[in-house]
Amino acid sequence: MKSIPHRILEGRSTGYYGLIAGLAALVLAGLWAAYYMESNGHHVTGMNNQIVWGMPHVFAVFLIVAASGALNVASVASVFNRPLYNPMARLSGLLAIALLMGGLAVLVLDLGRPDRLIVAMTHYNFKSIFAWNIFLYTGFVAIVIVYLWMQMERRMNGFVKPAGYLAFVWRLVLTTGTGSIFGFLVARQAYDAALMGPLFVTMSFSFGTAAFILFLLSLCRWAGCPLGHEVMERLRRLQGIFVIVVLYMVVVFHLSKLYITEQHGIESFILLDGGAVTLIFWLGQIVIGSLIPLAILYSPYTRHSRPWTAVGAVLISVGGLAQIYVIIIAAQAYPLEIFPGKIVVESSFFDGAIVGYQPGMPEVMLGVGGVALALLIVTLAMKILPFVPETLADVRDSPETESVDAPPATESAA
Repeated sequence: MKSIPHRILEGRSTGYYGLIAGLAALVLAGLWAAYYMESNGHHVTGMNNQIVWGMPHVFAVFLIVAASGALNVASVASVFNRPLYNPMARLSGLLAIALLMGGLAVLVLDLGRPDRLIVAMTHYNFKSIFAWNIFLYTGFVAIVIVYLWMQMERRMNGFVKPAGYLAFVWRLVLTTGTGSIFGFLVARQAYDAALMGPLFVTMSFSFGTAAFILFLLSLCRWAGCPLGHEVMERLRRLQGIFVIVVLYMVVVFHLSKLYITEQHGIESFILLDGGAVTLIFWLGQIVIGSLIPLAILYSPYTRHSRPWTAVGAVLISVGGLAQIYVIIIAAQAYPLEIFPGKIVVESSFFDGAIVGYQPGMPEVMLGVGGVALALLIVTLAMKILPFVPETLADVRDSPETESVDAPPATESAA
């Protein structure tokens, strides 16, 4: 029976300590930004009475969605019985937990009163999708931890597949719940669509795979882990398929909105005359986040190049942030239609006006701090537990491939 040993990082190089210090500094900067916003109030950000979800929410939702998708590799190994992915399953689960923790940290600190989380955890309104998500997020972390335990403990290896099925189903429900936060908000014309749930599921597949590819390439270069051509080819093909599916879902979503006459205003705002929102949609989401990565992933000149694959994953991540920015910000910037088809008495308080938004530096710092926290969790965890496969060189894709633990791995100079 062929075994793939897993190791821990020795973590004694200057590069490793430099990475830890850099990530910790970004986390502290994010904490300072949260404190600054809480102490000084809303006015120090770009948010206002109309746009109450800003860049911190964009980063938080991106990290939460990517966390679900980062589990793709483990799901393919356990649920779809592809042993080639087994050696990477532990890394997949670790990255999923870390990304979710980073996203939730940003979300909690952006509330202005983080202590109010205690109220949300002790008083439940099950008519609210937000209350459901508390169980979905905490349940996801617990299930993936158990899933990792089943993989690492040889006596429990027989339960890996059932745990994998549970994690797979839970992540689909989690991402559907995250999308439903927006889909159930009937007051905002840009939301209020049953397609929001499936759209977020496909987004998670794409964003999570891009995050995992970047993480795997960086880790193997840093820790000296051999990475086979076949492994990268499989991940590249998965990534390409997911990008196409997300692009298809975006097209269907906007076509369904355009079919409804009352939605023409918001669609015109996003697609044609929304200024920065329109630019971010077409340039950031469609061109940078979809078309250029597809050209990189399928062009005969770049598809077998690992640096170009990494570039494609970076662009997909940038496009993902742009896509969530459009989803969150555009819907709030467009004026509410409180009584559709009725003539109402209007005030001078921005009734019927499109609201501008320019992110403040504290907002961006908080979002970047969440990303740094996720990377810090991953970096420290690999020093404590055996997550790093000794090799990812091409092996025969057979059910006989399994994972075992091995002595610590030393990382090369960063």
